[in-house]
Amino acid sequence: MGITLTERAAQEVKRIIDEQKLEAETVLRVGVTGGGCSGFSYSLGFDKAFDEKADSKSEQHGVTVVVDKKSALYLDGTSVDFYDGLEKRGFTFENPNAVKSCGCGSSFQA
Repeated sequence: MGITLTERAAQEVKRIIDEQKLEAETVLRVGVTGGGCSGFSYSLGFDKAFDEKADSKSEQHGVTVVVDKKSALYLDGTSVDFYDGLEKRGFTFENPNAVKSCGCGSSFQA
């Protein structure tokens, strides 16, 4: 199943890549790190590296998404969206594997 990047999130990723004048082979790396209020934190960043043995890669709405296989265990079925409202603005994660999430929305427990 993997990770799903919504069209709105993909548009924002492409806007950032263009604005920061990143290279054409830049990929969006989605992952999980230890820490945060609930045990794990989501990580989102740009990368040029891709390891076929350690990473999975998909193309979504014109954005190449890369996830390391360890993070993929915690992120399977997760949807990454972009929210732009009056009260907050940023990427959001809807993770069916999270048994508990923090109020900040950037950490979870699996």
